[in-house]
Amino acid sequence: MNGGDDKAAAPAAPPQPLEWKFSQVFGERTAGEEVQEVDIISAIEFDKSGDHLATGDRGGRVVLFERTDSKDNGVPRRDLERMDNSLTRHPEFRYKTEFQSHEPEFDYLKSLEIEEKINKIKWCQTANGALFLLSTNDKTIKFWKVQEKKIKKISDMNVDPLKAVGNGSSSSNSSGSIPLANGSLSIPPGGIPSLKLPVVVTSNETSLTARCRRVYAHAHDYHINSISNNSDGETFISADDLRINLWNLEISNQSFNIVDVKPANMEDLTEVITSAEFHPTHCNTLAYSSSKGSIRLVDLRQSALCDSHTKIFEEHEAPGSRSFFTEIIASISDIKFARDGRYILSRDYMTLKLWDINMDSGPVTTFQVHEYLRPKLCDLYENDSIFDKFECCLSGDGLRVSTGSYSNLFRVFGCAPGSTEATTLEASKNPMRWQIPTPSRPSRSLGTSISRVVRRGSDGVDANGNSFDFTTKLLHLAWHPTENSIACAAANSLYMYYA
Repeated sequence: MNGGDDKAAAPAAPPQPLEWKFSQVFGERTAGEEVQEVDIISAIEFDKSGDHLATGDRGGRVVLFERTDSKDNGVPRRDLERMDNSLTRHPEFRYKTEFQSHEPEFDYLKSLEIEEKINKIKWCQTANGALFLLSTNDKTIKFWKVQEKKIKKISDMNVDPLKAVGNGSSSSNSSGSIPLANGSLSIPPGGIPSLKLPVVVTSNETSLTARCRRVYAHAHDYHINSISNNSDGETFISADDLRINLWNLEISNQSFNIVDVKPANMEDLTEVITSAEFHPTHCNTLAYSSSKGSIRLVDLRQSALCDSHTKIFEEHEAPGSRSFFTEIIASISDIKFARDGRYILSRDYMTLKLWDINMDSGPVTTFQVHEYLRPKLCDLYENDSIFDKFECCLSGDGLRVSTGSYSNLFRVFGCAPGSTEATTLEASKNPMRWQIPTPSRPSRSLGTSISRVVRRGSDGVDANGNSFDFTTKLLHLAWHPTENSIACAAANSLYMYYA
């Protein structure tokens, strides 16, 4: 307070909607080009600094990108501080390296093929200039180290190549040949001047090498859907449909089962685990979501096996609103903690929900993403689209959230109090092509900007006449940890945008 003024400070106005611009694309398809199944991107992850980005694909490859514009290019800090902060630097990444992380396997005990497809990638702490990351397919988790190594090259020899043997030169002995004694090489007196030996070895060039440091023992009977690093930098969790295991990064042959929802009789199974993530700062806390639409918060200090949760977050349905599809569309496909750990973002088939971990009565905000699809649930069930697992992400400052949709579209919502920001973008070089006026309703009851849908084969059409293609879906996206920059995957192409 200044001068005894006891007036309450006016609440800050919600930030203005962002204007998104195309940054760059990797693996852009030409019109009509057929996409190979193995090239489709299946995972995207920024590291904590935002200077590196990793993608995984269905062919088991991991591709790394490195930011090139984050360096100040020799500009003094004082000059940078004088620059207008409103000028947004254009984020630029370049291809760094790629490696084959997983190969197809066959489980002979269960007669099952194990796909090489990368389900998740998580960055670990860097050390000595090397990058570390975890990658997993359905069954096997691997720990990778990516490091620059100097290549040694011979720059000088002890003999002029023109005088070497094989170029018409004479040997050291008068007979012109090297004598052999008992079938072995005999060195004449004075040596062999024409024998080429390296004198100077230089190491100017560097090469990036990826080395698998650990392959963690198979500890999951069902497909792994999540891996998450702990803030302690030493442990991580992996989750499948029924169990969550705790690992130490340094120990590959042992894990501890910390959550087990498998019933004694599998006929009594009513829900499965769909996603799990550690709290960003509290190493004892993690959250996991279920196919029934609930999120459970677990404290590892309570017991070795966390059968009971400390909190459960779920939204109770209105009486009489149940239908055949109620439980299917309630299933949560992804959860993410906000950077400060106060909020959890969840994505189910129809909506994006923001939860306050201090308030378990219901979500703070609900964003309608697929409300226009409600009349088409029967068709989506028949073609299995209703089981598509869309990911979600939050901005580093916690003011916005984003998730994908069909026709390679993704949505960005403002979640600050009073915000009505709701932007629809397309994963293309012209992201604002689908831009629709922002609704004026409060964020808690935000309706989708796609307000009217009519039936047309397998596609929907919005009020503006834009059609929706359910065969193209934007499932994977990631928000830069400190800037308003989004990376998203449309089939085999990686698109990047900034605001």
